[in-house]
Amino acid sequence: MNQAAKPNPLFEIVVTIIVPAVILMKLSSESSLGPMRALVLALAFPLGWGVWDGIRRHKLNWLSVLGVVSTLLTGGIGLLKLDAQWLAVKEAAVPGLIGLAVLGSNWTSWPLIRILVFNPTLFDVDRVHAALEERHNVVPFELRLRTGTLLLAGTFFFSSVMNYVLARWVVTSPAGTEAFNEELGRLTLLSYPVIAIPSMLMMMALLFWLARGAKALTGLDLHDMLRTH
Repeated sequence: MNQAAKPNPLFEIVVTIIVPAVILMKLSSESSLGPMRALVLALAFPLGWGVWDGIRRHKLNWLSVLGVVSTLLTGGIGLLKLDAQWLAVKEAAVPGLIGLAVLGSNWTSWPLIRILVFNPTLFDVDRVHAALEERHNVVPFELRLRTGTLLLAGTFFFSSVMNYVLARWVVTSPAGTEAFNEELGRLTLLSYPVIAIPSMLMMMALLFWLARGAKALTGLDLHDMLRTH
């Protein structure tokens, strides 16, 4: 029943990364689709995926929304033939703004780590809090969440800096040209191993750091705290 809500991650990578990159790199010549039509077709895949994901979930998913906005901004830069440096700014701005939001939330009553990491999807939040209250460890855990929020913001700032550096290094041709599309395709392919995978590893490390701290403070085993289904 819930299988529709959990698509194959490999299929998602193919649709949002590999297929658009191949289109940009192989179909952008004037003898094929041309730069503009190839760009529109390539961006249609991640854009369509983001819209379909929202429909499939019957609710707005903030990651999908960000993906759609990012795709539209890339399309705007290419179609309006703006300076390639704006692509680097856009690539850095999305994770950078998220990092600032996460960092700022650390001085509120509800740090965003509760939404992005310590949430009911990953953790049995009620059980963890009950164990914390029983051991009088609510305050130490809240302090750990605050530290975790700073670390979480750091992962987004890492992504922001690397996105900018990689985009400036790879995409140097004027927007609206075949060379720009080919470079954008290479950027799309490179961003996964260079940025996405390290960022995911950082997030996983943060998740287990938080879980290990919760284990010490609650006395619960990891499998008792984490949602396994």
